[in-house]
Amino acid sequence: MYQNLFLIPIKINSNTMKNLFLSLSLLFSFFICAQESQAEITFETESIDFGTVTKGSDGLRTFVFTNSGSEPLSIDQVRSSCGCTIPKKPEAPIAPGEKGEIQVRYDTNRLGVFRKTINVTSNAKNKSVVALRIQGTVVETQ
Repeated sequence: MYQNLFLIPIKINSNTMKNLFLSLSLLFSFFICAQESQAEITFETESIDFGTVTKGSDGLRTFVFTNSGSEPLSIDQVRSSCGCTIPKKPEAPIAPGEKGEIQVRYDTNRLGVFRKTINVTSNAKNKSVVALRIQGTVVETQ
């Protein structure tokens, strides 16, 4: 009974084809425009070298970034590679064109060379995960 249903010829005139083409073009344009208006994150630097610091000194450094997109930027998560590094993220979304900061505090009571990674997860179109790096050497107070 349903086998012959697909063999029925369908008449499509030029107006129907034009309307179909126009509808698909508009739909495609909508999706392209929707993808372009998103947040983008741009860091001034993705690596900070502490150099040589003394034990117990200030281990706070700041990574500055800009929302170079056209929608608000939300920093969803900031994670360090170990417990000796404590990152702090902005709680409020960063408006387009505005700057934000991620503060990173390293425990300078640990002697020796260190290299740590801080992973920043956001709603940015260009980089949804950014790996920030800190490094340096902590020496004994003289």
